[in-house]
Amino acid sequence: MDSKKNARYSDNDLAEFKALILEKIEKAKHDLELIKSAYMNDHNNGTEDTSPTFKAFDEGSAVMSKESNSQLAIRQEKFIRDLKNALIRIENKTYGVCRVTGKLINKKRLELVPHATLSIEAKNMQK
Repeated sequence: MDSKKNARYSDNDLAEFKALILEKIEKAKHDLELIKSAYMNDHNNGTEDTSPTFKAFDEGSAVMSKESNSQLAIRQEKFIRDLKNALIRIENKTYGVCRVTGKLINKKRLELVPHATLSIEAKNMQK
């Protein structure tokens, strides 16, 4: 079936997705800055309490907090990278085409997960 090989979203659709993705990138960068600033400020979280028990608990939670912030930052950076890759696919007019089936990925899925490269059908085949 040759028509599925040429399946693609219209330029108008691509422009809408591009606007959505650019908006998500801005928000993701903002969130990343918040995560990084929280990471930097972990050692000084404004607790003036000098109780040794509280201090020990606080140091333990600070270590956990640093680790989870680090993981959050890594995930956020990957998300931004994935969104930027989606912009490249928009420029190439391959955006929204499932890399396994070659069919168009459902518009609702792309609105929820704008960096998706697999249709639900393909994703279910992986399980």
